[in-house]
Amino acid sequence: MRETLLLAIETATAAAGVAVLRGDAVLAARRLPEGRQVSETLLPALLAALEDAGIALAALDGFAVSIGPGSFTGLRVGVSTAKGLAFGSAQRIVPVPTLAALALSADAGDAPVAALLDARRGEVYAAIHDGEPTAPPGFGPCVADPASLANRLAEIAGTRICVAIGDGVATAAEALRARIGERILLRPVAPDAAAVGRLGQRLWGANGGLSPEQLVPLYVRRAEAEVRRTGERFEPFDTPEKVS
Repeated sequence: MRETLLLAIETATAAAGVAVLRGDAVLAARRLPEGRQVSETLLPALLAALEDAGIALAALDGFAVSIGPGSFTGLRVGVSTAKGLAFGSAQRIVPVPTLAALALSADAGDAPVAALLDARRGEVYAAIHDGEPTAPPGFGPCVADPASLANRLAEIAGTRICVAIGDGVATAAEALRARIGERILLRPVAPDAAAVGRLGQRLWGANGGLSPEQLVPLYVRRAEAEVRRTGERFEPFDTPEKVS
């Protein structure tokens, strides 16, 4: 059977980039240059990655897109770019939860993984996966304060070793160590496009992706303008919540 050919887009975090994958094999990858607008650099990086891989845009089966939570602006650019490229074609789009891709990159085996991104204000975007990252997380995605996150991870992990990964580790490290002690392994790394692509391949095998009009970002926390307009800080998804 021919392996699926996907282009992965990660613009939710500071580690923005793109990757071309056939199955789990990364054919080419490009990081977006720091200090410049994602809207200016994403499409050139995407086209360069395709050229590096020797793959035409039309030859792709589809796209794997990091949908958040993360940077509001970055998410909008990534999602709208994927929609524009897939619109009018047979190509499908796999929405990849950013925190799930981060959990997959931990390569933690059977250990529970807390995927954490800095949400500012002393909080983190969090999801805890205890098993396959393609499955819904046991906790989150949500905005959590470090103490509440540490308590929930301790409940899920029990006596097992557990992992916290992501740029939100710095915010939560003190609370995690105080609650879990030596059983917590801290990995302050960011997700990348390759992890988004690998999780996208697994999700593609489960549902084959979405049409462009079905793709929506997962912000979790509303932008400040939306907070002022609606009076609500968090998006009305089924699982995200504010935990404190």
